[in-house]
Amino acid sequence: MSGITRLTGRGCGSVCLPIVMILVAAALWELSPRVFKISPYYFPPLSDVLAEGWRIRTIVLDGIVRTVTETLLGFSAGALFGIACGVLFALVRPLERAVFPLFVVSQTVPVVAFGAIVIIWFGNTIFAKVVIAFYLTFFPVTVNTHAGILACDPQKVALMRSFGAGPAAIFWRLRLPSALPTIAVALRLGISLGLIGAIVGEWFGDTVGLGVMLIQAMYTEAVVRLWLIILCCGVVGAGLYGAVAFVERRLVWWRSDA
Repeated sequence: MSGITRLTGRGCGSVCLPIVMILVAAALWELSPRVFKISPYYFPPLSDVLAEGWRIRTIVLDGIVRTVTETLLGFSAGALFGIACGVLFALVRPLERAVFPLFVVSQTVPVVAFGAIVIIWFGNTIFAKVVIAFYLTFFPVTVNTHAGILACDPQKVALMRSFGAGPAAIFWRLRLPSALPTIAVALRLGISLGLIGAIVGEWFGDTVGLGVMLIQAMYTEAVVRLWLIILCCGVVGAGLYGAVAFVERRLVWWRSDA
């Protein structure tokens, strides 16, 4: 009975505490401009931002759908590519020494510069935005997968070998499961970076998307709309992060912080 009580209390706390903090942040956002007499040009109240969102709700919804689509496509491709490369680098060490430095160098290129090249190559298409999201996603997944595979306990590997397990069985039953918690951390980071990549890709020109609306609001000095898009980006990012974390809790149930 006490175990059920602890579990119920923990579940309620994990849900209620974030909701309380969100409500506190919303109240501070609404009251701060009024209490401290801040001009709406610099920091509009939350009610004004929400009213603007309701007024252009169709445009905002279309933008969210487009940006989330680009993010999920880029994230999915980047995650699969990163996991595959991380596994290969961990199992084939000469390949790691030959190729991994190139991966590191690729991440020193500013995303804006890389985005410009991608737009030149593939045009102003949704595929170009997906490629930019992929670019920001694959590297952390590669690094964490590589580290997770190598961190497998050698004594457990030796024990499985003593029972006659081959390399394939050791990988699927020991190395990969032990690396999943580390990979899951990278996936949570990757979905956030993928969203950033999709938004940055839209800065180079498009007709739909949160990045397009962000640039338009900035150039026209539509401050309330600018804050609205910032809020939308934050909500979308939190939602995507939460979705990945939810899947992680269901699949990687043995992680240490469960």
